[in-house]
Amino acid sequence: MATDLIEIQADAPAPEAIERAALAVARGKIVAIPTEARYTLVADPFNLRAVSRVFRAKGRDEIRSLPLLVGGLMMAEELASEVSARFRILARHYWPGPLTIIVPAAAKVPLKVTGNSGRLAMRQSRSKVAAALIERLGQPLIATSANLSGQPTCASGIDVFGTMDGRIDLVLDGGASDGPGPTTVDITEPYWRLIKEGAVPEKDLAEILHRT
Repeated sequence: MATDLIEIQADAPAPEAIERAALAVARGKIVAIPTEARYTLVADPFNLRAVSRVFRAKGRDEIRSLPLLVGGLMMAEELASEVSARFRILARHYWPGPLTIIVPAAAKVPLKVTGNSGRLAMRQSRSKVAAALIERLGQPLIATSANLSGQPTCASGIDVFGTMDGRIDLVLDGGASDGPGPTTVDITEPYWRLIKEGAVPEKDLAEILHRT
């Protein structure tokens, strides 16, 4: 597989670049894009062949779940089997932004995407590239870190290309993107649980969720 690279402006991606990336995703391919949380691999979560390709590209164990990027609260609610007040409060406060929220997955979400757990991790990114792709395709996207499993997440398009050449199909190179990774919180149980602390501190989550 030959990996292509297109240079873009991350804060104002050209429509032609978004169209090419959207067509690639629609054909079951894997695209790397810049986000506020470094580079991310995106693909179609409803295409099981594409899902398997993402696992192989990263060397990731298929018992692990794949997070999704959504276009907003309405799209997220369609992917959750249960929408709690806690979820709405977090999403309205932190989205778009670096907070991933784990919820019970709706039946429409392939079990393979959830790592056979039935739980789905979602966030809405501030990335103009991600927003444009989701709007163009009208659906959520797999959004897993652009790296080989166990290695650091790539912080530039050139870094992605050097690391994953031949493993993915297209890199949208928007230059450096070295912000902190997203915080991940699980709200599937009666008590919320911090999975990974990133850009959003645990104490801030505790303060917001204490009001629920």
